[in-house]
Amino acid sequence: MQNHYSFTSTFVVKNNFRTYNLEQCFRYLEQQGKQTYGQSFKIYEEDKPVICKLLIYAIQDTENALKLGLDLNKGIILSGPVGCGKTSIIHLIKPFVPSKYDYKIKSTREVSFEFAKRGYEALNLYTQKATNQNRLTGYCFDDLGAEQQIKHFGNDCNVMAEILISRYEQFVENNTVTHITTNLSASEIENLYGNRLRSRLRSMVNLITFDRNSKDKR
Repeated sequence: MQNHYSFTSTFVVKNNFRTYNLEQCFRYLEQQGKQTYGQSFKIYEEDKPVICKLLIYAIQDTENALKLGLDLNKGIILSGPVGCGKTSIIHLIKPFVPSKYDYKIKSTREVSFEFAKRGYEALNLYTQKATNQNRLTGYCFDDLGAEQQIKHFGNDCNVMAEILISRYEQFVENNTVTHITTNLSASEIENLYGNRLRSRLRSMVNLITFDRNSKDKR
């Protein structure tokens, strides 16, 4: 009979403080992955160091983040080859994230199509605060580089560059957090979006990378 792992099985509470069990976290994530993406979903041993970093970041483990060189005030750029599980892991890790640091996930292709339909107004959702917000809503922009260069009534716009540079300004001003998944290398990001954005990304995100030989999770 297959074991069932609940989210609460990943930690114990002592003195109002959660202590997470890493192996239980992996079991929970794999179980959720199988339920969401199919029974062939698997977390491989060689990917555990990457997922461990994501977990440490998600639960805001200050001590271990410092050891790993992770800045908990920054976002994450998760890179790796096609099929290595970037998108699925970003979805699966969300239950570990405190509500204060929660994020929505949006594919960059969807964002570019929104621009094609509605123009620059469509970007406001990602670049401007609502009246009751202290900082912008957290977002993970999925698959940076997959979006198309789309025009709106003849207006050509590098949509993701505009959004990310605006969010950098909000990061500096009020710690707005942005996450990204991508197949692109740093040099490819610079070629597509320019040196200015590459420089801003260095300041606003931690780089976590799957090995280029990482196996397909499904």
